[in-house]
Order: sequence, then structure tokens, then C-alpha cells
Amino acid sequence: MTRLLAVSTALFLFAAPGVRAHEIDPGIADVQVTETEITMSIQLSLESILAEMDLAAITDTTQSPVEQIYAELRATDPATLRAELEGFWPRMQRRIIIEVNGDRILPELVGASIPEVGNFDLARSSTLNLRADLPEGDDPVRVGWAALYGDLVVRQVGGGEDAYTAFLSDGDLTAPLPRLEIRTESAWAVFARYIIVGFEHIVPLGIDHILFVLGLFFFSLHLKPILFQVSSFTVAHTITLALASLGLVSIPTSIVEPLIAASIVYVGVENIRGHVNVMARTGLVFVFGLLHGLGFASVLGDFGITASHFVAALLGFNVGVEFGQLAVIFSALVLILVAVRFAMIAPLRVEEQPVRDTQVMYRAVSVVGSILISLIGAWWTIERIFL
Repeated sequence: MTRLLAVSTALFLFAAPGVRAHEIDPGIADVQVTETEITMSIQLSLESILAEMDLAAITDTTQSPVEQIYAELRATDPATLRAELEGFWPRMQRRIIIEVNGDRILPELVGASIPEVGNFDLARSSTLNLRADLPEGDDPVRVGWAALYGDLVVRQVGGGEDAYTAFLSDGDLTAPLPRLEIRTESAWAVFARYIIVGFEHIVPLGIDHILFVLGLFFFSLHLKPILFQVSSFTVAHTITLALASLGLVSIPTSIVEPLIAASIVYVGVENIRGHVNVMARTGLVFVFGLLHGLGFASVLGDFGITASHFVAALLGFNVGVEFGQLAVIFSALVLILVAVRFAMIAPLRVEEQPVRDTQVMYRAVSVVGSILISLIGAWWTIERIFL
């Protein structure tokens, strides 16, 4: 019955309308530096900028207190929105950071491409074209934008497949970009950088993936079931991460995200039921891993990875994800062992003393934890379909 319910839920989700229309995407800046000037072409959600949303604090425009202002701007025609931009530009100009030798340079707005209103339920991606004169000399340039504007992908153009790319958050700036040549990165540098990106996508950013991994851990304290599940999950998400990153598989996030939430519900419910066949569970975890790999790919795609660095970035990201998953499992295990240790020295009544046994404590934590995981996953499933 549980498996039938899962299949029915999946079919329902595939038929559901788009649910991630208001998701916050990072800005994408293509940067070209010459001896005398810098030019930038930035793709962004102009409406969220004009509404002064704090994009670093939210993942969805509906979470912002200025959502209504955003909605009104989203319904605004391009000419009117361009006029709004002209009036707002002096404020925005100070939040676009171009820095040479520690000195800030204000960019000039030379053009803006704003699409028609179109489908109001989908985000509108506008493009701003900026330029700035650089001071004399050959000091390198660093760029970025204010933390208020959220994440920013920077790509240095004109350098072929080895050109520099960066994913900036919290108001960070790029590495120094030279004027007379293109900054390049070795495969090892890309590999190391993407290990960090992959780890951060699990801890602390990937709360849905954290809950899923905890669901795997709460299935059994024995090494064999945990190893089977984690290995199955790893192989599966590696497959779809690679295929989706290569553009061979493409499934809308409006389908992937609700299914990821539903997978969290499923593993939690199975944990509560108990006495589930390990191999059957491992097979389902493999299927769920395919879904989570598609979720990882949507994040990796934001970076605009060059072809020459694709393998290094993919491997590094995957290694980082594995480190993140192991960190989650290890932390949960340590907390249970610490709880048992405290129970051993606590003055407990006779009926309370069973919690001094690691298996009893683990089962208590796993049941409570699985209930919470299932409830959170159920709410996310509803939210990602209807809200």
C-alpha cells in the first residue's frame, strides 16, 4: 500500500503545474577587462532589485515582505520598468562593485534589455550592460555586487575554455582579473574549489538533502544497511548529475523539487514502519538518488562550467557532496552516542534505564526524527506544488 501511494503521488506530481516560478536565481555577469576599460553584461531579476528585496535572506520572492512591490513591477511593461531603472540607478550603481587596487570605480549604465511581461508566473530575466574606465597602469580588477543582491556568477569572457569563472555570495569579490591577459585556472584549482561548493550545498545550504540523508541513517544503526543505501544514493545522483550537466537529461525543477520532498516523506514513513527489506529499500534509494542528482545539477549549472574544466568541476562537486553527507551521518551518530553517555551517568528511574542502551536510544531518536522528517517533507511537497 505504501509503495502504491508513492507511485500515485509521483504521477500526481508529474501532472502538477510549475511550482518554482518565484525561486531566486543568481545573477550572471559576463565580464571583459581591457587595458583601459571594463565592460559587464549582467543577467538578473530587475524587479527584485528595484523592489529592494534582500535576496541573500530568501530563496523565493514570496518570502519577502516587499513581495507585493515585486509583483507590481513584474506586471510592468518594459518601457515603464526602464524608466524606473533610470531613477533607481544612482542607488544601484553604488552596489555594483568594481575595485582596482582597493579603490572603487562607479560603473556607467549603457544599455538595458527588458523582455515583455509575458507569463506573469515566471521570473523575467533582464540584462544590464555596464562599462567603466580604468585608471592608468596595469593593476588588476576585482568585481562583485552587494550582498543584498544575492548570489552572482562571474564569467570572464574572451579567454576560451580555460577562462575564469566564480560563484560569489555574501558580497564577495572575484579574484584579481588581469588587464593584459585572461585569468585562467588549472584543473586542480577547479577541483579543489568545487569540493567546497559541493560540501556547502549539503552543509549548510541543502536542508532537503540533509533531511534525506538523516532518513537513510535512521533506517538502521548497522553498518551494512547504511553502506548499501549511501552507496546506492551516491551512484544514482552521480549518474544524473553528470547527464544533466552535459545537457543529456533535462527535467523541470517544477517536477524535480516536489519529488525530492516526497522522497523525504517516503524514507521517513518507512523508518517508522520498520522491518523493511534492505535490498528493496536500497533500490528505492537509488531511484530517489536519481532525483537528487537532478537537484544538484540545477545548482551546478548556475556556475557556467567551461568544457575543459567540466570533469574536474563535476568530480570536485561530487566529492564535496559526499563529504557533506558523511558529515551529516557522523554528526547524528555522535549526538546519539553523547546522549547515551549522558544517560549512563544520569540518575534514571528503573523504567527509564533502557535508554542507556545505544540501540534503544537510536530507535527512540530515529522514530521521533523520522516523524519530524516526514512532516517537514510533506509540508515541502504541498508548498512546492501549490504555493
